[in-house]
Amino acid sequence: MSNIVLEAKNISKTFSEGKSHVEVLKGLSLQVHAGEFVSIVGSSGSGKSTLLHVLGGLDRPTEGEVFLNDKRFDNLNETHRGNLRNAHLGFVYQFHHLLPEFSALENVAMPLMLRKGTQYKEVKEKAEYLLERVGLSHRLTHKPGELSGGERQRVALARALVAKPQVMLADEPTGNLDRHTAKGIFDLLNDLKAEFNMAMLIVTHDEGLARSADKILHMQDGIWV
Repeated sequence: MSNIVLEAKNISKTFSEGKSHVEVLKGLSLQVHAGEFVSIVGSSGSGKSTLLHVLGGLDRPTEGEVFLNDKRFDNLNETHRGNLRNAHLGFVYQFHHLLPEFSALENVAMPLMLRKGTQYKEVKEKAEYLLERVGLSHRLTHKPGELSGGERQRVALARALVAKPQVMLADEPTGNLDRHTAKGIFDLLNDLKAEFNMAMLIVTHDEGLARSADKILHMQDGIWV
């Protein structure tokens, strides 16, 4: 692993409301290499999710810089950042955030359908393959309300992978699942990481699930410890 696909330099993030200021991230730096699996472990409130949002371009740092494929990412306008997110990053959250009125197949296909010039047949084939890969080929037409919690998270994982991202960002992807289901999702993440040759950055409070990472980082009160 030599090339850096995602990098943060001296990231700080402060949230302000009136005269109150809360510094959530305090000068963090991080490098994620192609194909690398990095886990970030810390208790609730340590700043893990905020860091992931900044790295993924969902929020801007108060100070510092974020680079995607060696290009400055955080200072771009929302449209440009959104296009790069769609092309290079995949996201999985603790709560699946599936669209309830759409089927599993439609939810997975959605990121590619938002791109100009996409052909539905090709997108449908990719979505079907990924749902089969995560063990849900028999649930293509089911809506989220008809799926179990573990199945919904598998649909969310397939959706995150449909654009073949360089980096998967996962925020407590197993935090809302029972231990057995959580281990299944985590093992699946590892398998898909290898299949798609992507880097993976997961934030979790579960030390046990994090141990299979190439690198484990510990966060507390917005700093590495």
